Amino acid sequence: MTADETTVDGLAVRTLTSREWDGWYRTLEVAFGGQEEHPEERALWRELTEPDRSLGIWDGADPVACAGAFSLRMTVPGGMVVPVAAVTMVGVLPTHRRRGLLTGLMRRQLTGLRDGGEALAVLTASESGIYGRFGYGLGSWRMALTAPTGRVRVQAPVDREIRLRLADPVASGPACERLYAELVPGRPGMLERRPGWEQLPLLDPPAGRDGYSPRQCVLAEDRASGRLLGYARYAVSVDWGTEDIPDGTVRVRDVEALTPGVYAALWDYLLNLDLVRRVTVANRPVDDPVLHLVDDPRRLEPRLGDALHVRLVRLDEALEQRGYATALNVVLEVTDPFAPWNAGRWRLRSAGPGKGASCVRTEDPADLALDVRELGAAYLGGVRLAALGRAGLVRELGDGALAEADRAFASDLAPWLPHGF
Repeated sequence: MTADETTVDGLAVRTLTSREWDGWYRTLEVAFGGQEEHPEERALWRELTEPDRSLGIWDGADPVACAGAFSLRMTVPGGMVVPVAAVTMVGVLPTHRRRGLLTGLMRRQLTGLRDGGEALAVLTASESGIYGRFGYGLGSWRMALTAPTGRVRVQAPVDREIRLRLADPVASGPACERLYAELVPGRPGMLERRPGWEQLPLLDPPAGRDGYSPRQCVLAEDRASGRLLGYARYAVSVDWGTEDIPDGTVRVRDVEALTPGVYAALWDYLLNLDLVRRVTVANRPVDDPVLHLVDDPRRLEPRLGDALHVRLVRLDEALEQRGYATALNVVLEVTDPFAPWNAGRWRLRSAGPGKGASCVRTEDPADLALDVRELGAAYLGGVRLAALGRAGLVRELGDGALAEADRAFASDLAPWLPHGF
């Protein structure tokens, strides 16, 4: 066994080498049902994979389980953009399940993260019930919408001083990335896209279009200066139905804008495309302005799904990295059986917005008692500590402490993960 190796159920756990990537990634594909990804998608994930942050378990020469992490940066409440380990590519072959391999991988990974550069880890889950036992809390939701064209109209003021222009998605990509970067500090949960990641929203393999058109892009530009103020990316499936009546669908990938009027103009454009009956979008913030832009929000058919699961790796540093909406001085008694270095009592202080925070160990009596999972859920400000208290997951031990912490942890905007990883 090398210095890099540990064992789980007698099998070697170690980091990946570049030459092993194909077999390691195939293990992930099989764990998720066996279908091979499109070559363009597979090539991008190979380019983005960080081998030294990718773990595998081998049974002899065969990889049978895998887990990785990307080195990303994410906005937290207060507008700071901080390093985060984006946990990804987690899977175990069906022949090796129920043997503790996933637990072993997550423990090995979390210990490595503690010794590395991030105080936070995040992930998206294929099954939402898996990761709570490893200390991850559900910290943000996503909203899907389906709007019937012709039945919903934009009633909010639309910016008429802009020019809408169709553009090649790839050619316009750099300008759209610059606009996206302007938006990142404004909402918790948004990811700063490092070099290479700008390819992800442009990924459009022909074999993966499911009958839709190639991706299209509409730009909203200032009519006088030509400055880009917003964009939308989408694809169209035209279906003439059984009676030659247009019954197509617009599948929206991105809608981003710098001003409310431009955002309204982009939705007005999408809801009025020809030859379609509906507009769908799979991932918007739960407080998206589109809910208020239209005259009949019920027809948007909003549906919630879980998005970002948050794990405090080094609790004190993580709590010091984010901002707080109000002054705060509470003692937290935290349980964390999977990462015992976080367990115990911590005094969290902040003088309020822009004033920073401190989190240090203490022997003082606790004001709130909770698991690290609940701290992860509340971390981005979208899940209220008071709601967790009403669910019995946060216990108030000091008078008024729950309301004080609830106000301080809250965020003006709901956290949102704009894309997966």
